[in-house]
Amino acid sequence: MELKKRMSFRNFIGTYFNNHAETSEHHYNASLQSRYFKTNKTNALAALEEMLHKSGEFSIHAISEEHGEISAHKRKGKKAFMVITVVMVRPYRTAIDFSVTTESILPFDFGYSSKLIQRLYNQLEQELPLVDKH
Repeated sequence: MELKKRMSFRNFIGTYFNNHAETSEHHYNASLQSRYFKTNKTNALAALEEMLHKSGEFSIHAISEEHGEISAHKRKGKKAFMVITVVMVRPYRTAIDFSVTTESILPFDFGYSSKLIQRLYNQLEQELPLVDKH
């Protein structure tokens, strides 16, 4: 029981007293676990590019269709740099992962980077059909 308390405290510290967040397959925070969409890599990259352009708060730095990556800066509000990775694991099952670093004079962002990822996932779910993880 003691280990669980220590781990959850460590997770709390890692979420709120850090300026970086990224998604992964088995993330301890369910809202930061990789999400899978029913699309191919090309369509996912196009949907991401359109979503970032339409928002007006991001500027795309580079797009690599070959590597399935988009790098962008959040230029309105709090500044952040992000890399979005798109991997087609099988036909019409594509994983999209985010890596976000908040630009700040402090070494932490009070969970801003995690909240930005969650917001972007929610917007993306409006554009692409989500599939179950299994």
